[in-house]
Amino acid sequence: MSEKVLSGKVAVVTGGSRGIGAATARRLARLGAAVVITYVRQAEKAKAVLDELRAEGVRAEAVQADQADRAHVTAMVDAVVQQFGRIDILVNSAGIFLPGELSTADRDAQTAVNVTGVADTTYLALKHMSDGGRIVTLSSALGTRTGTPGVADYAATKAAVSAYTRAWANDVAPRRITVNVIECGLIDTDMAVPPDSDLGRVFVQTIPLRRYASADEVGAAVAFLAGPDAAYITGSTLRVDGGALA
Repeated sequence: MSEKVLSGKVAVVTGGSRGIGAATARRLARLGAAVVITYVRQAEKAKAVLDELRAEGVRAEAVQADQADRAHVTAMVDAVVQQFGRIDILVNSAGIFLPGELSTADRDAQTAVNVTGVADTTYLALKHMSDGGRIVTLSSALGTRTGTPGVADYAATKAAVSAYTRAWANDVAPRRITVNVIECGLIDTDMAVPPDSDLGRVFVQTIPLRRYASADEVGAAVAFLAGPDAAYITGSTLRVDGGALA
C-alpha cells in the first residue's frame, strides 16, 4: 500500500514510543492516518516518534498512560475522543516480558499489562469506535508453542489475548469492526535477545528464514490488517515469525 488509504482515520497505538509500536505508528502515518501513541516513561522517545509522525503531514499526539492502570486507560481514551472525536483503528502493542519463575506480584504485573490492560483498552475504545473500525493486537508465537523454558507465565498472557481476539471478532461483527491478532516470532527490538549474541545465533537457527524480523516488517502486517484490503479478515491470527511455527 503506497497511497494514503488511511486518510481521515484516527489510529491509537499503545506502546508507540519504541519497537514495534513506533514502527507501526510510522506505517499508519505514512498511509495518512492521524496517530495517537501512548507511552509510560520514555517521554523523549515518544517525542522523537511524534516528530517523525508529524513530518508525514498528519495530526499526531502522545499520551502518557500505563496500560496496567484502568484510570490511565480511561483518561487516554477520553483524551483521544476529545481531540479527534472517535477512534477508527486500535493497535494493542504495549506489553512486557518477564521470564523465569515469577513471584505472585510479578505474575500479576505482567498479566495486568498483557491481558487486563489489553482488554480494558479494547472495551473502552470500542465505545467510541466507528463502524468498520479495526483492532489489531500484537501477540507472540509463544502463545501457540513454547519451545523455550521459563516463559510459561508470559506465554499464557499471549494465549489469552488470542482467545479474546476470536471472541471479540464475533461480538463486534455486526458493526463491521474486524479484530485480529499478530503472533510475532523473534523481532529485532530492545525486548529481544540480540541476534548477534551467542543465544541469538542459536535462536536464528530455529527460524527457517534464518533471521529476526525487523519491527517495520511487523508494522507492515499491522498496516495491512488496519487497511481496506483486510475488510473480510477477522478473528484471525497472522504469524510474522519467519516460518518458526511452520
